[in-house]
Amino acid sequence: MTQKQGLDPRVLDRLASLSLVARSVVEGVMAGVHRSPHIGSSAEFAQHREYVPGDEPRRVDWKVFGKSDRLVVKQFLEEENLVCHLFVDGSESMAYGSQDWNKFDYARWCAAALAHLVLQARDTAGLIVFDKDWRAKVRPGNGALQLKDILTTLEQADPGGPTDIGSVLEWVAPKLKKKGIIVILSDFFDEPERIISGLRRLVHAGHEPVLLQIVDPREIDFEFDSQLKLEGLEQSGMQKVDPRAIRGAYREEFEAHTRALSKAAASLGLDYVRLSTGEPIDAGLMAYLAGRMARVRSGRRI
Repeated sequence: MTQKQGLDPRVLDRLASLSLVARSVVEGVMAGVHRSPHIGSSAEFAQHREYVPGDEPRRVDWKVFGKSDRLVVKQFLEEENLVCHLFVDGSESMAYGSQDWNKFDYARWCAAALAHLVLQARDTAGLIVFDKDWRAKVRPGNGALQLKDILTTLEQADPGGPTDIGSVLEWVAPKLKKKGIIVILSDFFDEPERIISGLRRLVHAGHEPVLLQIVDPREIDFEFDSQLKLEGLEQSGMQKVDPRAIRGAYREEFEAHTRALSKAAASLGLDYVRLSTGEPIDAGLMAYLAGRMARVRSGRRI
């Protein structure tokens, strides 16, 4: 497969830790992440916070700068920081990979980069690794220690166990006290109706889910030529199949599944993005984040 210009996943696979991965991807994407669209301009002053590149110069408190050489920004009561909950699918189907890395590796690389972006912008990030239930979590927070906790949790996680995305989303919806963006990194190989039901619960609870579907190139094109012995993930048994005989039906079923997810996301006003593990991570994230930032600047719903 020809790689698009960007950070080749093979490079990430050779890096020693997720902290290096996160920094490498971030350098290829942008220097920071957008601010929440809920930032206000109330006349009621609340506090100062440190200046972040991208903040409007008119909001800098120049009196404080003149006295202390510190760049700080006036924060008002209506101002809200972005809260990003990262949900990483750690079920057994995420262990598949036709390359030197699997879908779970790619998902946690993306999650590490997004956590780095969010926390670098002084916003809040949390993490949940799940299969049919949550397996590991880092409560939402900010700062360098928060990033370390998120990266450590991702490094220690391994894919395994059956999946039930819908029930996890429905269970967690009323329990997340901090409303914000919920980035779900998964192959979404589950019943669409259950997933959609869980997404509705999140939306009704005031959250904004973002669907990042992580798939392997062979799961998209099914370009296998010889007889396959397929060991079904998540305890579904083993079967011998001729891939050429079922390729057409498989592709049709796969595309129907992703269309159902995409259509449901659109009906709820949510973002749905499909990312292939064969493509550069920074290029895929950059395309999505650039489009999202453009919508924020134009005043449209994020």
